[in-house]
Amino acid sequence: MLDDSDDDIHPLFNGAPRCLEFRKLRKRLVQQAREAIDTYGMARAGDRWLVCLSGGKDSYTLLAVLHELKWRGLLPVDLLACNLDQGQPGFPATTLPEFLTRMGVEHRIEYQDTYSVVTSRIKPGGTMCSLCSRLRRGNLYRIAREEGCSTVVLGHHRDDILETFFMNLFHGGRLASMPPRLLNEDGDLFVARPLAFVAEADCETFARAMAYPIIPCDLCGSQEGLQRVQVKKLLDGWELRSPGRRQIMFRALMNVRPSHLADRSLFDFAGLAAALADTDNSLQLLAER
Repeated sequence: MLDDSDDDIHPLFNGAPRCLEFRKLRKRLVQQAREAIDTYGMARAGDRWLVCLSGGKDSYTLLAVLHELKWRGLLPVDLLACNLDQGQPGFPATTLPEFLTRMGVEHRIEYQDTYSVVTSRIKPGGTMCSLCSRLRRGNLYRIAREEGCSTVVLGHHRDDILETFFMNLFHGGRLASMPPRLLNEDGDLFVARPLAFVAEADCETFARAMAYPIIPCDLCGSQEGLQRVQVKKLLDGWELRSPGRRQIMFRALMNVRPSHLADRSLFDFAGLAAALADTDNSLQLLAER
C-alpha cells in the first residue's frame, strides 16, 4: 500500500520517518482502520464526518489515518475536524487551531465552558469523567447537526473498548462496552470509532514519531484512583505476563454465544425442554417410517 512517493499524501504526514518499522506501523494503522470501517459499515458515500479532536495521541492518529484513507480513495466522505475547548485552566487554546491551519485541515473550534459546570457539581475528590463526557457529547452532537454531519467520529481504540468492558463487568454488573458504531438516542446521528481494532501502544508510537503537539487532559486525566486507571493497570499486568492477551479478549467481544451466558432475553432457556420434546417426536416419527 505504501511506497516512496507517500510524502505528498497530506501535510499531516510531513516529516514522517522513513524507517521500515514506522512504515509497517503506518500501514497497519491504515489497514486496521479500514477493516473496522468496512466491518461495521461506518462509511456511506457522500456523508460528512465530524472528527473529534482532543489533542491527544489517539485523536491525532485518527485524523491522520482518516486523511490517508480519503487520499487513497478508500473513504468516500467529507471530513471536518472539531475541537471542543471546554475551558480548562491552562488549556493551550491556540495549539490545535494553529496546527490544523498549518496542516490544511478543514476544522471548527468551539468554546464551551463545561469545566466550570463539572467542577461546580462534582464534590472534591469525585470522579469527573461521566459528567464531563455527557456535556462534551451533547455539544458535539449539536455541532454535528449545525455542520450537516451524519457521523460523530471518536478516537477510542481497542484498549479503550476493553477497559470499558471490564469496568462494566466489575462495577456495572453488565456485559457491555463501547460499540464500534451506534445510533444516538435521538436517531439522527451515528457515532463511529474507526480505531476499534487499533492498539493504544500503536497510537502512542505513531503520534510520538510524527511529533504531533500533544495536549494532556488536566481534568479527568489528572485524577488518580479512577476505575479506568485501575482496570488499565490490571490489563497491563495480564499483557505483560501473557503477550497478546488483549487481542484475544477483544476477539471474544466479536464472538458472543448467548446460549452460554445467562441472559433470558437473548436465549430461550425455558424453551429448551420443548425443543427437546420436538426433537424426540421427530425421531419417533422417523423410526416409525
